[in-house]
Amino acid sequence: MPRFTEFDFGVSWVMRGFHQDWLHDGDTAADVVANRLAGTVDEEALAVRRDAQILANLPSETLEVLWSAGTDYLPSFELIGSGAEWTRTVVGLCDARLSTKGDVPPLAGADTEDGMACLDAVVAAIEEARFLTAEVRAALVDCARRCTPDLALRVLLRAMVCAMPEASLSPDQYARLEAIGSALQYGEFLVDDVRFLVETD
Repeated sequence: MPRFTEFDFGVSWVMRGFHQDWLHDGDTAADVVANRLAGTVDEEALAVRRDAQILANLPSETLEVLWSAGTDYLPSFELIGSGAEWTRTVVGLCDARLSTKGDVPPLAGADTEDGMACLDAVVAAIEEARFLTAEVRAALVDCARRCTPDLALRVLLRAMVCAMPEASLSPDQYARLEAIGSALQYGEFLVDDVRFLVETD
């Protein structure tokens, strides 16, 4: 059974909502997330909640690094709470969204893939992304090891996009990312999101 979407999902999907014009999507950061969740399928809310819950394995400071790396314009943590508080807010917003639907079946099939078999490959991909700061790479490695490689890879892809214009990938790097994405049964357009970073002669 394939994943519920061909595109990004979970916390990395939430991170996409914090772009240059995010204030058009809600008055507060919590409003932005709630509005995104309101307009999507139950599986998306389940995926976001699962990601946010497992992020609780990380220290608040590490969470702040990850949220900042994966977003273009996240509000200051002085406004949204610490990394841990903000992550709990996202869990609560998912719970509120799902509570409107009664009994929601749990994620199943490919949507339960955590990528543990790909841990070494994901860590290698993180360490290879030298255009990211050492702090961001360390946070992503912690995420891969203490949360799931799947989540770490998706946040890595977001961080790559947000690191423009410094970010670039060799064809071999991109091929390795594609191979991991295939192993994780990602949809066609998830890893493809960073294809534009591949260096061309």
